Amino acid sequence: MMSTENQPYGATSAGRLWGARFSDGPAQAAWELGVSIATDHRMWPYDLASSTAHADELLRIGVLTAADHAAITGALDTIRESFALGEFEYTPDDEDIHGAIERRLVELLGETGGRLRAGRSRNDQVINDARLWLAQAIDDQRAGLKHVITTLADQAALHAEAIAPGFTHLQRAQPVTIGHHLAAYGWMLARDLDRLHDCKDRIMAVSPLGSGALAGLTLPLDPMQYAQALGYTGIAPNSMDAVADRDFMVEYLAAVAIIGMHLSRLCEDIILWSSVEFGWARCSDAFSTGSSIMPQKRNPDIAELVRGKAGRLFGAVQALLTMCKGLPLTYNRDLQEDKVVLFDAADTLDVVLPAVAGMIEGLTFNTTHVAAGAGGGFAMATDIAEALVRAGMPFRQAHEVVGSLVASCEAEGIDIIDLSPAQLAERVPALQGLDTAALSALVNPHAGVARRNAPNGAGAVREQVVRLRAAIS
Repeated sequence: MMSTENQPYGATSAGRLWGARFSDGPAQAAWELGVSIATDHRMWPYDLASSTAHADELLRIGVLTAADHAAITGALDTIRESFALGEFEYTPDDEDIHGAIERRLVELLGETGGRLRAGRSRNDQVINDARLWLAQAIDDQRAGLKHVITTLADQAALHAEAIAPGFTHLQRAQPVTIGHHLAAYGWMLARDLDRLHDCKDRIMAVSPLGSGALAGLTLPLDPMQYAQALGYTGIAPNSMDAVADRDFMVEYLAAVAIIGMHLSRLCEDIILWSSVEFGWARCSDAFSTGSSIMPQKRNPDIAELVRGKAGRLFGAVQALLTMCKGLPLTYNRDLQEDKVVLFDAADTLDVVLPAVAGMIEGLTFNTTHVAAGAGGGFAMATDIAEALVRAGMPFRQAHEVVGSLVASCEAEGIDIIDLSPAQLAERVPALQGLDTAALSALVNPHAGVARRNAPNGAGAVREQVVRLRAAIS
């Protein structure tokens, strides 16, 4: 519907906002390169909102009569309804959403429709539309991100006491719980939620309207009136910066790239956990796929797809930074490409968030199998070293003592947890003052987790979940 036909374009065209000073219209190849309606058409609600605010200002300063204002705002409502119903008809010479709306306004009102363009430029229009579009997108995505965090919190609470190995370097390190592991991702994404909130606040702090092409306007329009009408808290302090600024897009894309990185790490863990070699978790049927040739396969493809999408999100912020890095002030046509990467990143995140939430909701864990490995790999070594510290030994010495214990057990093909209390006391004489129950607790992963009961520790997952839910509320 929005593609252009192979036809010449005249010097002026109802669907583009320039051309009178040219004797010929753009060549077909030039037009095809420059037309952006297929990308920016989605900004129609915000272009119409700003057009209504602009009509109000033109009425206030006397450029529009009351009759003109009534006709224009009525026509804008008609156009808004046609968009909402999916009935707005584009024409081959609609260059962008601004031109398409003005073309339709003139079709409806004739000369009166052309009066709305006074005191405005596509340069401040487009950045305003993008700001308002992105502010709404962030609201929607924060809701989606909250859903993901809530599913992590739910699973973390469900598995708050489910003992599991914790890893560094992908080697067993110390016992934690499945809930502690999942809550860690919840807190990562809570930071992402804050970043999006901050980004939206900055977007809505600065209205660019009234900046015109770059220098401001000679008409006595009040930029603060636009700001108040459209929900901004202030106005751009410099008109040149206002039309050239793409920082808010870069900031958003950087925040989205970090979200992608966090989700990719989560998905990598899920991919490992669901492998036969780990055998920790199982993705639900609804979030698994099979093989076209191997009937037995059950693949965590959703997690893999999300991991792949992260690269796409990384590319978006790099593309926009590269686009902006050498641009002189103020507006340059290079910036038409900004919305291509902006919209693609936003669309990607919109697809990813509900898929991740559904995948997490459907995860089931083999808690017995996971717990069986929690104390292995000499995971209780640090607990013994810290018991020696409590007995008065310097940690440097305790580290050496326990390191020697590990080496001797390894040579015998056993783990520390295989030692009886008496054997442990015999091998580490400094522990002989402890009774049997205390010695047993030193090599018990459940007890090890319980000992880590500081507010951020593996033994305080339920409290962490309460704080996590509060943080996103």
